[in-house]
Amino acid sequence: MSSDALAPQTSVRATGDATVSIALGGGGARGLAHIHVIEVLDELGIRPQLIAGSSIGAIMGAAMAAGLSGREVREHTLDAVGRPGEALGRIWGLRPATLSDFWTNGLRIGQFNLERVLRAFLHPDMPDRFEELKIPLKVVTADFYAQREHICETGALFPAIAASASLPALFMPVRIDGRVLVDGGLWNPVPFDHLAGTADITVGVDVVGRPSGDEGQIPSGIDSLYGASQLTMRALIELKLKQGAPDIFLRPEVGRFRVLDFLRAKEILQHTEGVREEFKRALDVQFERHARKHS
Repeated sequence: MSSDALAPQTSVRATGDATVSIALGGGGARGLAHIHVIEVLDELGIRPQLIAGSSIGAIMGAAMAAGLSGREVREHTLDAVGRPGEALGRIWGLRPATLSDFWTNGLRIGQFNLERVLRAFLHPDMPDRFEELKIPLKVVTADFYAQREHICETGALFPAIAASASLPALFMPVRIDGRVLVDGGLWNPVPFDHLAGTADITVGVDVVGRPSGDEGQIPSGIDSLYGASQLTMRALIELKLKQGAPDIFLRPEVGRFRVLDFLRAKEILQHTEGVREEFKRALDVQFERHARKHS
């Protein structure tokens, strides 16, 4: 058991006893800002009724659903990707063992196996199956051939979160139950629609951000790819917000970071720290509103 679990916790839930469900959105390295949200929930003693996640949000959501504290996620993240030497060592461990393996499973663009990467980088206490999680989790993926959303919530966990974060042209799609699945953020960037009816208060966290770089500068290939997908994701989010926004919608300041800026983990966490107080204030408003409604 972590020291966080033993520490006394102050909870605003005592004033209203309202429940919370949360949706964590996609955005690559920008999604490290989700750690602040998890830490605030820990601080207030709030255990979500349901977690829904797309892409990096599915990865962070799985860690929270597994029972890891925000502090544990933060410390492991900084150890695994916040130090270049450690990160490169883990990546080196993923290299093909033989020349034959290189030619058959090598490092070709668009062919990185994200499940192998996740197993090398995620916390060792992550379980293998959804059924072992402590909080219900919905992992959003996109069915490539059926051209629709596909939700994973049972069975093997790592293939599901790998599928949800498999950005095309960088990672291999993942086959699950005969379906070819790719990055869920391309279909549902912040899946707060899956929270409806699950809790008194629903929360969505948007880390899509804006295209990085200076205006007028020609972006790199990966920046162009992700920047173009941001246009679509932003349009989807705005449409969904008009159809029915969650009670709390957070947008951490992540625009200065690129989708693959994981080695800047410490800087990302420092720059997005303001979302903590924003989230606390929003929760105070919602819990007070719930308390008045039920008084």
